[in-house]
Amino acid sequence: MVETLARQLPVQIKANTMSDDEQAIRDVVDRWMTATKAGDTKAVLDLMTDDVVFMVPGKAPFGKEAFAVGSKGMEGMTIDGTSDIQELQVLGDWAWMRNKLRVAITPPGGKTMVRSGYTLTILRKNAEGRWVITRDANLLAPEGAA
Repeated sequence: MVETLARQLPVQIKANTMSDDEQAIRDVVDRWMTATKAGDTKAVLDLMTDDVVFMVPGKAPFGKEAFAVGSKGMEGMTIDGTSDIQELQVLGDWAWMRNKLRVAITPPGGKTMVRSGYTLTILRKNAEGRWVITRDANLLAPEGAA
């Protein structure tokens, strides 16, 4: 029995090893969260394609320019959040992930609003070999909402 387990162990370890692409995508998410917290919209915009499409409840899909305008409207707010990638699949130069997010937004002198939920994100590797976000469906809702 011990011999059988020993033969299976290397396969199990290999199956749990994260690829360089998976780690690079996790780094994209970390950079997004860090840049958002720092209010660095330029760094966030650099993590997406020029033809990115965002989908959120109650709004028509929008792109990079609208994202930048919306970010400008959030200047002065404190934004902090957590990300927990639930699933991540790399398929050549394309990848998708399902991510659980929790974001707290506090306007200057105002009450903190907390939103949480899931996103489904499609990424692609650009000509420079960097992973960038090309589509994002964000289903965050006020925390505690059904």
